[in-house]
Amino acid sequence: MTNSRFATRFNPGQADSRWQQAWDEARCFEADSTSARPKSFILEMFPYPSGRIHIGHVRNYTMGDVLARYHKMRGREVLHPMGWDAFGMPAENAAMEKGVHPAGWTYDNIATMKRQLKQLGFALDWSREIATCDPSYYGHEQALFLALYEAGLVYRRESAVNWDPVDMTVLANEQVVDGRGWRSGALVEKRKLNQWFLKITQFADDLLEGLDTLDGWPQKVRTMQENWIGKSQGLQFRFDLSDGGTVEVYSTRPDTIFGASFVAVAADHPIAQGVAAGNPEAQAFIAKCREGGTTAAELETAEKLGFDTGLTARHPFTGADLPVFIANFVLMDYGTGAVMAVPGHDQRDFEFATKYSLPIIRVIAANPGDAEVPLREAETGDGVLVHSDFLDGMRVDEAKAAIIARAEQGGWGEGKTVWRLRDWGVSRQRYWGTPIPFIHCDACGVVPVPADQLPVTLPEDVDFSIPGNPLERHPTWKQVDCPKCGAAARRETDTLDTFVNSSWYFLRFASQPADKAFDKAEVAQWMPVQQYIGGIEHAILHLLYARFWTRALAHVGLLDVKEPFASLFTQGMVTHETYSRKDGPREVFFSPAEIDRSGEGASLKADGQPVDIGKVIKMSKSKKNVVDPEDIIAQYGADAVRWFMLSDSPPERDLPWSEAGIEGCGRFVQRLWRLFGQLDESAEGEDKALARRTHQTVAAVAEDIGALAFNKAVARIYELTGATEKAAPTADRNAAIRTLLALVSPMMPHLAEEGWEALGQSGLIAEAAWPEVDPALLVEDEVTIAVQVKGKLRDTLTAPKGAAKETLEAMALASEKVQRAIDGAEIRKVIVVPDRLVNIVA
Repeated sequence: MTNSRFATRFNPGQADSRWQQAWDEARCFEADSTSARPKSFILEMFPYPSGRIHIGHVRNYTMGDVLARYHKMRGREVLHPMGWDAFGMPAENAAMEKGVHPAGWTYDNIATMKRQLKQLGFALDWSREIATCDPSYYGHEQALFLALYEAGLVYRRESAVNWDPVDMTVLANEQVVDGRGWRSGALVEKRKLNQWFLKITQFADDLLEGLDTLDGWPQKVRTMQENWIGKSQGLQFRFDLSDGGTVEVYSTRPDTIFGASFVAVAADHPIAQGVAAGNPEAQAFIAKCREGGTTAAELETAEKLGFDTGLTARHPFTGADLPVFIANFVLMDYGTGAVMAVPGHDQRDFEFATKYSLPIIRVIAANPGDAEVPLREAETGDGVLVHSDFLDGMRVDEAKAAIIARAEQGGWGEGKTVWRLRDWGVSRQRYWGTPIPFIHCDACGVVPVPADQLPVTLPEDVDFSIPGNPLERHPTWKQVDCPKCGAAARRETDTLDTFVNSSWYFLRFASQPADKAFDKAEVAQWMPVQQYIGGIEHAILHLLYARFWTRALAHVGLLDVKEPFASLFTQGMVTHETYSRKDGPREVFFSPAEIDRSGEGASLKADGQPVDIGKVIKMSKSKKNVVDPEDIIAQYGADAVRWFMLSDSPPERDLPWSEAGIEGCGRFVQRLWRLFGQLDESAEGEDKALARRTHQTVAAVAEDIGALAFNKAVARIYELTGATEKAAPTADRNAAIRTLLALVSPMMPHLAEEGWEALGQSGLIAEAAWPEVDPALLVEDEVTIAVQVKGKLRDTLTAPKGAAKETLEAMALASEKVQRAIDGAEIRKVIVVPDRLVNIVA
């Protein structure tokens, strides 16, 4: 070893902080919008500052960091920023539980998480750091919201909403999971409130068509968005009612009209309200309906309940009188608020009809012979029409067209396209969010806050001792003069859904002028984001809203791009087994740090008693199966942690955390360090096989990183490391060592910088170029030939690819091992398979 610095082990405790400081001082990760280099915008979904980063964060950001560092080495100007999705209920919950201010709690968490991220050596442009709770951010958001209002994309109306009784706020449909609030877990209630809405439905067609252009997105995510937008063709038509009125319904399955056995209306439908006006039982039923949630998902699972109005609807073909029910599974916001119920072919209708003993008629069958087969559940698939008069024998699509044509000819209905997507209700009755910039005046109505009065900032003196919105009961904040007439008026006390904050943050990362949200021309330098990385759980909520906001801002002339994210990657989760013990009826969980793991068992360090080992599941605070990155970094160094995040599992799959795995990564860091120290400047000569392997590895690793196949890149680096360790000292071996140093630098940047300096290289490897590839060495021009004697392998030869049979025979017979095996016997035959085999029969 020629360099004494390699005589000792690599010390990550010293190297990590040293090189992190060097990168900061060199400002080598700050993006330059004016650069003439081709640009790459690499972005991971920014985190909520909940307190500390977790291993899931580390995996997500390591992937993006490797890609960003690689692009920089390939000569691109890279924007790889970081910020904080900092508004939301957890801060208010902390204020109520701990008696702290949401701002203080949030900024303390930001400081902690930023320090932790820096410990991992991520190549982040901290000069562009944003926090959505900063007025310098949300003031621009208010201006954008007003621009959309001026364009007619924002409006206010009374509507039925999902009310979270614990968080005391409205939830969007997407924020209700199985009938419960996505954060609180409380059963959601229905209420009617005046709410602010964004007209996302105006862009429904464009959002749907745009999915076809997103070749860089997972098909699963595109399908989820397509289903959520939910474009469907159907028939809107009228039933005549027994009281002389009519009821309008919409059906996506008009082909099943002969299977209709009742009509159902929403609790808020005018028919329901009319019946309830003089009927206390109907009033009580409607009140019960309002206790449930308002999402389609909840309505699928809730018990189906109805109230018979006493009215009947005349079937347009059969003339049958169908009973009209008020039903808890029909919403006023979907279609017309009334449905033609076909129990044979809709599961909700089937459950309702079964409960109330209504007819269930089969009108679709897989084939005509199944027409009389009883239905045990709704059949929703394709087939032919049965029991349907003139439709009998038609396929579903043909029957749909026939019914729509009849309805339009008869003047009692028309074909219509509808969407599952609803306008986005963005009002939230909470403090820690962006104040909605409007003023309510008794004389002038709703008045936008003038631009020169933005930002409308949150008051700091708020009281969280009482549930509900502190802005509503603040003694002075909401009192303001009307900008139009000067009379006493009231500020809007609702704040914006936090998904608004994350619907345009990537634009602020790209451009940060003081006087506006972003500069259109500068944004055009970076957008769309070349690679976006984040969890599949954001497939609908965040990603759909971000696509809408980008379109809306383009619609009002502020942008020239419609799709914000060119490519999307959804990484798998980091998982860990759980440790628990029964304490009476309660199960108590313990963290991995509290456990001694030996063999097949585990025990609690505190008392030495055994604990139960549970399944390997997603890390979560509630199950305590989380690993603190800070502890692992302190023990093994940042590079070992980063390497583990990239190893073994394909990045789209879950990654099981293992102590043995991180220990192995730590050993590989030291193994590379020792190999770097074996570079021998005095070594001469060639090793063509190693040179070829080196160049092939460079090309393959580049391709793998570009495809985010990090585990494949890791495997190739392991292989080249092993081959280089075994090789004799030559100039080509030295080249392989230097190449390995560069190949691992996006993944193990601290080790690479330390080795780069120790080998006397100038500058930082973070700013060095990716290794060049010799195309000639990517082509295999030599092959390995197996030599057999009497059917047994006796030697292997390296020969030029395509060598003549005579050449291969001569090479084989010249082998000492072969001659020993022949041992003077007569050679009866030599069989040569070009480029593969020489078999000597003696």
